[in-house]
Amino acid sequence: RRIATMSGKDFGELVLVLGDAHIPHRAGVIPEKFQRMLVPNKMQHVVCTGNLCTREQYEEIRALAPNVHVVAGDFDEVTSFPESKVIQIGHFRIGVMHGHQIVPWGDPHSLAMFQRRLDVDILVTGHTHKNQVNEFDGKWFINPGSITGAYSSLQADSVPSFVLLAIQGSKVVTYVYELHGDNVEVSKSEFQKPV
Repeated sequence: RRIATMSGKDFGELVLVLGDAHIPHRAGVIPEKFQRMLVPNKMQHVVCTGNLCTREQYEEIRALAPNVHVVAGDFDEVTSFPESKVIQIGHFRIGVMHGHQIVPWGDPHSLAMFQRRLDVDILVTGHTHKNQVNEFDGKWFINPGSITGAYSSLQADSVPSFVLLAIQGSKVVTYVYELHGDNVEVSKSEFQKPV
């Protein structure tokens, strides 16, 4: 599948969610199969959970969409990124943070505490390098994993992944892209916000 075939008119606002690239420290490049899918200006937003690591990586993702939202990871060289950020897309308030601040890492109750603190419908975090899309207490929690498949202290074998959100008013469709060998696998889930 190619993201490029999805037009904004058919899918609402498209939001690319990625993070934990760790280039050049733990990975060399974003996998070629993903690079071919990430066509500039097909998405309206890029949300990044941090750990791009270098200014060059930041400049590359800035070229993908008119609205780029990046938070600080624990390995980023760029120090001007905020610890957390809240953005509004459609009817959704989306909170973004790297995730190293959440203890234990990836814990649903700890994530829910930060979700309430930021007062958001969707909380996007990274750090674990393992993608997840979960609903908990009527809110959504998304982790795009590592776009490069960089290793982490939690797991040596990370599957390269990213998430695409298609937001149409009070509905969001989530597509999780995972690279297994030479195959890109896509899973889909939907969330409807009560109005």
